[in-house]
Amino acid sequence: MTLQTASPTARKATPEATARTAGASALEAALRQFAAAADHLGLDDGLRAILRVPQREYTVHFPVRLDDGSIRIFTGYRVQHNVARGPAKGGLRYHPSTDLDDVRALAMWMTWKAALVGVPFGGAKGGVTLDPAKLSSRELEAVTRRFATELEGVIGPDSDIPAPDVGTSAQTMAWIMDTVSMHRGFSVPGVATGKPLSIGGSAGRADATGQGVLYTIADATRRGGFTIEGARVAIQGFGNVGEATARLLHQAGARVVAITDIGGGVHRPDGLDVPLLRRHLQEHGTIAGAPGTRPIDNEELFALDVDVLVLAALEGQITANNAGSVRARILAEAANGPTTPDADPILARNGVVVIPDILCNAGGVVVSYFEWAQNRAALAWRADEVNERLRRQILAAADAVWQRAGSDSISPRLAANAIAVERVAEATRLRGLYP
Repeated sequence: MTLQTASPTARKATPEATARTAGASALEAALRQFAAAADHLGLDDGLRAILRVPQREYTVHFPVRLDDGSIRIFTGYRVQHNVARGPAKGGLRYHPSTDLDDVRALAMWMTWKAALVGVPFGGAKGGVTLDPAKLSSRELEAVTRRFATELEGVIGPDSDIPAPDVGTSAQTMAWIMDTVSMHRGFSVPGVATGKPLSIGGSAGRADATGQGVLYTIADATRRGGFTIEGARVAIQGFGNVGEATARLLHQAGARVVAITDIGGGVHRPDGLDVPLLRRHLQEHGTIAGAPGTRPIDNEELFALDVDVLVLAALEGQITANNAGSVRARILAEAANGPTTPDADPILARNGVVVIPDILCNAGGVVVSYFEWAQNRAALAWRADEVNERLRRQILAAADAVWQRAGSDSISPRLAANAIAVERVAEATRLRGLYP
């Protein structure tokens, strides 16, 4: 029996070691953003101590038999940052850079995101350190079912509800729901959201994050004195969120001029044919090389003279080193933590308006809440009902952010974080300390 390892602690000087650095950077950014909000609110030391650390952390190492008969050890994580406002909620990602610090940061951002948009959840996040492109569908199913089994007693409709994230999908959630249901002896649809429609998923969930990005961009352009129709847009990322955002912006009349993905990028000043790019991706695994386009990389995309730059990839993309090159009027954070704290003042000095991530990409958690609520009540809403509820809820949060930014003379990011931290702090105060 051959034994392999996928543990990020197994060897030094590996891609996993680089991932630890990326994860530590994300956590540092999340903690700096929290500290700024806490300072602005004048939060007392006791509440700071409670809110800056995760409530629970789980690390599991589990074996999976691969298609060639060998056994590989995978490492998975689930972090519950805070549950003062309700059950923990957050995605599961399958990515080579996933590590504990990365998941800690993402769980904290989920806490603030749920609080900002008025969803009665706490924040959680999880993942497995792997490259899904290097595993077969059967292997991914085996990893998912074993990981769900390792989290037995942790996840559940009343405790912690996973959802798709980078590298996972509706199929992943179906495997999780089925695994938990088999263990319980009856169907438990509320254990995960982002499921296929046929097993309790919600209409509108697949595009929910992108739909929320569209709503917040349209709102920001209106506040900026122009419209989304005809606006020039560049997008980093063409995965679940990036593709939906590009498609919805294109349908709304925006001119999407450049997109990058993991395999490269494409640029066409007159506007890209987004449906054609989707077909090209399905056929070739990347949008790179699509007909009628020229190649472009991320750094060139960040510096394009556009109205809106959408970041829909991973954390830490805009830093102090490249923030000065951004020429977009609006930077929309469709990913979690794509802008580092050192980059924020540079963007502000240059007049770039940032739609902060916990507002911009909150459509996913809002519609996940809708799906969970529908499962609990045995209801099924139409797509137009879901989208209208999402629009009202995310724009109410946007109004609160822009009003707070104006009244306190602070950045939209600090305003968003201050509102969220304030709400979680209040819930913590009301619940008190036990015993």
